[in-house]
Amino acid sequence: MTSISRCVLVLGGARSGKSTFAENLVLSGDGSAHYIATGRAWDDEMKQRIALHRERRGDVWNIHEEPIDLTHVLQQLDQPDNVILVDCLTLWVTNLMLEEGADVEGAFSALVQHAAKARANIVFVSNEVGLGIVPDNRMAREFRDHVGRLHQQIASVASEVYFIAAGLPLKMKG
Repeated sequence: MTSISRCVLVLGGARSGKSTFAENLVLSGDGSAHYIATGRAWDDEMKQRIALHRERRGDVWNIHEEPIDLTHVLQQLDQPDNVILVDCLTLWVTNLMLEEGADVEGAFSALVQHAAKARANIVFVSNEVGLGIVPDNRMAREFRDHVGRLHQQIASVASEVYFIAAGLPLKMKG
């Protein structure tokens, strides 16, 4: 695999084009393409979104749906000829926060440690949530803070970091 770095972080706002950019990045390379979807169908709208994503992905991907134990799936897929897209970290953080007894910071640490030494190429997609106003409730502030810390940790071990706005990538690292 020569077209992407071992660990890439793709950030952007909602509907910025980050998933499409990340998918194209993964599919432009050599290797077996794996897609780890972290979303959960909490309501009918989310069920529709997940169905649309499944349809759009088609048959070129090996699909893995994992809302909580992301690092475990990454460890199972950790082969040099695999290219893995994780979409997305913000949904994963939400799932962790809503999972009773989950060790959010411990899960972050395990993920970052794995990403730093992974043999597979991994592209992480996540929503940049720290550019808006300060949320008006504790859970939303904790979510923003968790996501911000996770982004910093992943960015510190990533070879490349992109910020996507209006479908246009800005390379921030690498």
